[in-house]
Amino acid sequence: MNRRLTADKGFTLIELMVTVTLVAIALALGVPSFTTFQRNAELTSATNSLIAALNAARGEAMKRGRYAMVVPTDGANWNSGWVVFVDVDRTGSYTANDLTILTQEPPPSYLTVTPTPASSLYIMYDASGYSKTTTGSFGAWTFEIARNDVAGTGSLAQTRRIKIASTGRVRVCTPKTPTDTRCSASASQL
Repeated sequence: MNRRLTADKGFTLIELMVTVTLVAIALALGVPSFTTFQRNAELTSATNSLIAALNAARGEAMKRGRYAMVVPTDGANWNSGWVVFVDVDRTGSYTANDLTILTQEPPPSYLTVTPTPASSLYIMYDASGYSKTTTGSFGAWTFEIARNDVAGTGSLAQTRRIKIASTGRVRVCTPKTPTDTRCSASASQL
């Protein structure tokens, strides 16, 4: 008559069903946020790699007292990646005689890199760190990096614009509207 009462070990079916339901609800709420986070991280990474290349070119130009340039890897399309080099032979284009500083792989296929003006096939810095054209005049450019797999109202949130002033200053902005004057695609405005 000395029976010991022991507690049952384990879960009941009801407790297990409630737990699974709560986990499913938490995942349903968290997955869209994670997708947005991942998209923003990918876009930020591509933007930062182009900014790093521009800053590297500017720094090398000032350090070496020579022109330094950033050009598309294939010479025509910024979506092919880019190369930073010191223009040793002063040709204004990437040749075997130039000193390569860094090369960047192409961005993922769901990102599009578009320069303004559209014909921009280089960014060049002089020994003072100013951005210049190959004719020697001051240059200002804008790059737009955007996800091409997002449409509608979310597409602007998935767009970054890199603005390069004639002083060489680089800044990044996110357009709030298609006509956002603070972050226009115009290369002449900073």
